[in-house]
Amino acid sequence: MTTINDIAKLANVSRTTVSRVLNNNGYVSDEVRKRIMKIVEETGYIPSLSAKSLRTKKSGVIGVILPKISTETASRVVSGINEVVAGENFQILLTDTELNKEKEIEYIRLLQSRHVDGIILLATNINDRLISTIEGAALPFISLGQDLPGVTSIVYDDYHASVDMTNMLISQGHEKIAFIGVGEEDPSVGIERKKGYFDSLEKHQLPTNDSWIQLGDFSIESGYESMKKIVKRNEGNLPTAVFVVTDRMAIGAMEYLREQGIRIPQDMAVAGIGASTLSQYVTPALTTIDYFNKEAGKKAAELLLQQLKQKKEKEKFIQTYRLIKRDSV
Repeated sequence: MTTINDIAKLANVSRTTVSRVLNNNGYVSDEVRKRIMKIVEETGYIPSLSAKSLRTKKSGVIGVILPKISTETASRVVSGINEVVAGENFQILLTDTELNKEKEIEYIRLLQSRHVDGIILLATNINDRLISTIEGAALPFISLGQDLPGVTSIVYDDYHASVDMTNMLISQGHEKIAFIGVGEEDPSVGIERKKGYFDSLEKHQLPTNDSWIQLGDFSIESGYESMKKIVKRNEGNLPTAVFVVTDRMAIGAMEYLREQGIRIPQDMAVAGIGASTLSQYVTPALTTIDYFNKEAGKKAAELLLQQLKQKKEKEKFIQTYRLIKRDSV
């Protein structure tokens, strides 16, 4: 097996010079750099990450904890993270909690045992165990999606996005607006988006009705079942619009309405959040909100890399959004 010492001998340079070229750290003339890289390519030499880790106390790996790896939001965020860290010669190690808050804690400990340099957490909840586990890990952390105490966080402006979407439906003449949300264990989606909906209705002095409100679990199936319950409980006096807190659930709701012959948007307007690719191809195209997930991932990676270079105090960043109005309203 070729070693860094072998590369140095073949190139007639010092081991330090080879190390500078491989790590892109320190001055080496172009002629020497090309000579070393030619030998590296010819020999198929692969630097030892474990040896580098022992020497620099860095693994060159960033841990990313995702709530559900199969979602578009996760893939966009990871794409943004990877675009930034790859440019700094870092790799990412992905874990998937499948929306299980116990796994969030388990994976923090797992990534710590793998000696990652830092962690980007797409948290779905805030609880004392999670916070204490993060504190005990003693690693640079970035939270994306939830404002975690003591952790630099990037949060989506869920409250104002919800207000804007509800206001848009009201401006279309809707006064009976149903709501499909999720549980309050997810503060951002479960609390902030619901609060925006209620505050907007109250500001416009519009009625609310318990039979118009249903909670799901982020899945298409739960959107379908939630819409089914709303329709069954309001036969003869249906709401004229429904605001759903995720696109996936909104698409499930639309499917139930189609099955029942309830026209969208003539009989009921539908709006979601997430700007999923599917949202523009369902019929009619779904009105939604784009949170620019890839840019959020890039921002998270940039903030983590900054922390690796210099410890910083907790900061909070609010991610921008845009409302995309389509045929479903």
